[in-house]
Amino acid sequence: MNHIQVTIEADEEKQEILIALLSDLNAVGFEQTGTHLVAYFPENDFPSYDVSAALTGHTFQTTTVAETNWNEEWEKNFDPVVVDDFCAVRAHFHEPLKGVEHDILITPKMSFGTGHHATTFLMMRGMRTIDLQGKRVFDFGTGTGVLAILAEMRGAASVLATDIDEWSIRNSLENVENNGCSRITIELNDSVPAGQSFDVILANINRNVILAHFPALKEALAGNGTILFSGLMTSDRGAIIGAGETLGLRLVEDKERSNWISLLFVNGM
Repeated sequence: MNHIQVTIEADEEKQEILIALLSDLNAVGFEQTGTHLVAYFPENDFPSYDVSAALTGHTFQTTTVAETNWNEEWEKNFDPVVVDDFCAVRAHFHEPLKGVEHDILITPKMSFGTGHHATTFLMMRGMRTIDLQGKRVFDFGTGTGVLAILAEMRGAASVLATDIDEWSIRNSLENVENNGCSRITIELNDSVPAGQSFDVILANINRNVILAHFPALKEALAGNGTILFSGLMTSDRGAIIGAGETLGLRLVEDKERSNWISLLFVNGM
């Protein structure tokens, strides 16, 4: 299948914002340089009007390119990600990294979540401060499954990981197996499961999805539970904090990295 290649003039700071916007429009791959972002879309499912609207004010060009070996392109550019001395995310062709508590193997293919993006990095760093031992965890929008895998490594008793993308489901199942995990359930689902209660909820998605599902997430949270959000820009801070407080959640941690944020809430004011 051919792809539509969209080449956008943008500095590195703006590229991070554009990646979030274009990911929501079903972009399946990105390449970054210091001055340009290149995004790829399936030719038969290219939302041209929405992409043009998202890129208002930016200079960009659109071309059609032949089918690309995404794994080969990824392998050329994927370096391990190290989150302090807490965890490392690497591919199968990297040697294990020394001096970290948790060593995670990820083959992202077309799924989101390697730790390279600031939001995934923030989520992993935030998980260091959460007591996951023996806890029931819900990973909403799992992508590659990296957060679910880290949750099990941190001692979670069970992890339910969901995503709306079939490719992400296949990819996360592969990554779960490659990391020897046995307490993670992967499901194709676009909603919060009703009638279930979780001690910890992880959601690395965007503002609109969080706000739309916030009441259901609160309903699924155990009485002394914890929610960690990212996928949020600094401009989203007020809306998410306000919505959380309205639902009776208390903000206990607010972290920022490259104009992206993570917010950690606990149940009860």
